[in-house]
Amino acid sequence: MFDIKWIRDNADAFDASLQRRGLAPQAAALVALDDKRRATLTALQDAQSRRNAASKEIGKAKGAKDEATAARLMAEVADLKDTIARGEDDERKLDAEIKAALEVIPNLPRADVPDGADETGNVEVRRVGTPARLDFTPKQHFEIGEALGLMDFEAAQKISGARFVVLKGALARLERALASFMLDLHTSEFGYTEVNPPILVRREAMFGTAQLPKFEIDQFWALSGIQFFDMGEIEKRSASKTDPQIAFQIAREAALEAAKGLIPTAEVPLTNLVREQIIDEAQLPMRVTAWTPCFRSEAGAAGKDTRGMIRQHQFSKVELVSITTPDASLDEHERMTSCAEEVLKRLGLPFRTIVLCTGDMGFASQKTYDIEVWLPGQNAYREISSCSVCGDFQARRMDARFRPKDGGKPVYVHTLNGSGLAVGRTLIAVLENYQQADGSVIIPDALRPYMGGLTKITAAKT
Repeated sequence: MFDIKWIRDNADAFDASLQRRGLAPQAAALVALDDKRRATLTALQDAQSRRNAASKEIGKAKGAKDEATAARLMAEVADLKDTIARGEDDERKLDAEIKAALEVIPNLPRADVPDGADETGNVEVRRVGTPARLDFTPKQHFEIGEALGLMDFEAAQKISGARFVVLKGALARLERALASFMLDLHTSEFGYTEVNPPILVRREAMFGTAQLPKFEIDQFWALSGIQFFDMGEIEKRSASKTDPQIAFQIAREAALEAAKGLIPTAEVPLTNLVREQIIDEAQLPMRVTAWTPCFRSEAGAAGKDTRGMIRQHQFSKVELVSITTPDASLDEHERMTSCAEEVLKRLGLPFRTIVLCTGDMGFASQKTYDIEVWLPGQNAYREISSCSVCGDFQARRMDARFRPKDGGKPVYVHTLNGSGLAVGRTLIAVLENYQQADGSVIIPDALRPYMGGLTKITAAKT
């Protein structure tokens, strides 16, 4: 979210950065809207000043027994009262219009982000590990899991529909082992504090991390029955209390406003831990991590990865979030990315790290590294982590600031987030990279303490 004053003072740079993202210039239209708001505010202040002056003149006129002048001034004050009411209404509408326009503008890319229209413009930064040469035709993870009898998409379909899975036995334990391993690594070696946050969040929290308003359709929302049938709320909102269709629509709108969102990632509750706060600089950097279920509608992913666990409505992820000062955020971005990479190194999984171009980076990001793990079954690298620095973009939406240690007024914090890692996709990578010709899967050394000493996953006994 941007400060309209900053846009006014940096109009050319603002438009140039939007152009790098493939967007049309917007500074002139935003400044014109702000000019209109400013003119309305000036007229409103003038009217308020004149009303105050006229009110004083009324007293003087009455004291002088000049009833004609007093009557004229009283009529003027009445007119000014109406003018002020209209001006206040216009100001509120213009404020809302400017706010709505600013809310859907993405963050501006850093100068060192490569230009590009889509993923073809991404640039590889480094490659770690060499994909193993298997002496048999590698299978994809869902073929391995189903053959083991431990990955059941059919049962999940009956229970919840498409894009869900049931993991059983050793695979269920493997997912838990991966999450525990990641949390232990991040908390014991990398200084993150483990958090167990809510997975249902208010709309304000979704707005703070920029899931709203632009990506509302991509979220899952929880509505309670009482929200749908709160007749008191309907009566307050509805001019017609007798039309059932109108009443239902009013109830539906009220329910959506009160709905809580299922988190698409723990970035939402973790980043919002500092919302509407002013914290001391001595508390920074703040590093937190959480393992949570995540929920995404995948509304924009029709037809992509329809088989298997790559793209699911529900999945689990270990999230990393950092809150820093502006001066430290870029170094923190490199550090966070290295923490995520270390998980793959410890698991012996080949990967590459790329920097996303301007046309492929996320809405709230200034710069993003994607880490892609090698999947033999697909003969391709696939994303397993995305680490982004957001600058003060989210902080402005959350009103999250810090108090500098050397004094001065509070400053907006910088926020960062990254997957450390997506647990389901890491399970996929383990299955495909450690698969054996007989269909079994070797468990990486780093995970064996979490698997009760189990070294190999074999087909479930029927």
